[in-house]
Amino acid sequence: MPSTVAEATPPLPDYSDYLLVVVAVIDNGRGKVLIARRHDHLHQGGLWEFPGGKVESAEPVYAALKRELREELSITLEQAHPLIRIPHEYPDRKVLLDVWRVTAFSGEPHGAEGQPLAWVNKPALTQYVFPAANSAIVRAAQLPPCYLITPEPGKPSEWSLFLHQLRLSLEAGVSLVQLRATTLERAPYLKLAEQVLQCCEEQGAKLLLNGAASLLDACDAAGIHFNSRRLMNTQQRPIAAGKLLAASCHSETELRMAEKLGVDFAVLSPVKPTASHPESQAIGWHNFYRLSERCTVPLFALGGMSPQDLSDAQRYGAQGIAAIRSLWGGAGKCV
Repeated sequence: MPSTVAEATPPLPDYSDYLLVVVAVIDNGRGKVLIARRHDHLHQGGLWEFPGGKVESAEPVYAALKRELREELSITLEQAHPLIRIPHEYPDRKVLLDVWRVTAFSGEPHGAEGQPLAWVNKPALTQYVFPAANSAIVRAAQLPPCYLITPEPGKPSEWSLFLHQLRLSLEAGVSLVQLRATTLERAPYLKLAEQVLQCCEEQGAKLLLNGAASLLDACDAAGIHFNSRRLMNTQQRPIAAGKLLAASCHSETELRMAEKLGVDFAVLSPVKPTASHPESQAIGWHNFYRLSERCTVPLFALGGMSPQDLSDAQRYGAQGIAAIRSLWGGAGKCV
């Protein structure tokens, strides 16, 4: 049985000596985000960054976000939600990046301070050179708000129905899928994975395989998802940076291991009580938030989640939600 976070929840970290910086991931809703190039004379000059700036003393973060977007880009913020908070220590300073995803604004962005701007397709963000603290922001910007974990697919005779339900999920907006099939041996799992991969590619979705990294040698999926046992038994990142690595976590110890391995994101559970794992103590949103504040990789909240929980998840530090039943077969839209 996995350990439970509630047994030893860490206190909130003290960032009082960090420079608080608000950051905007401005999403145009068509697969692109806005980045800017820092002037050469500035700290980290010449590198690309997401717009934002220092939060003034006693200034609310959201107010700072609105001010920075007005001053830097001459746009008016209309809608945004928290995305991730990242503490980072440079040799000469410590910064806490409070990152928001901007989904609505008015005006036409331009470099009001003379800085070059670029609208970039999310997959292409990795081709730009950012400050070191921005690596987790790049990944968070690329990830969607919902992560579908498939139910068990059953026998091969039931796979046609399974694939039909998967297509309905993809048509409802799911763009990140984990094929979890614990009852299948390697050969049938890979046979099904090829069919699932084809469905995902037809809809522009990414597929992660649940199991050993060697599965990618036989199926060119987008990445691998480790359960907590496999995570804790792995000493170094087993796949190339061009593939996604994700992990299931249930404790701070497992989150630290996930960070050490360089995962691209993690799933933290269970947030709420679940019928499938009644023996696991739910951590609740308060403890989820405390753990997210100490984590430097994007986190999905799992356990009793549905699209209706998305705003709560984002408010408490999550990238979004992970779910099985509430996202399966087009049961819920998540965009």
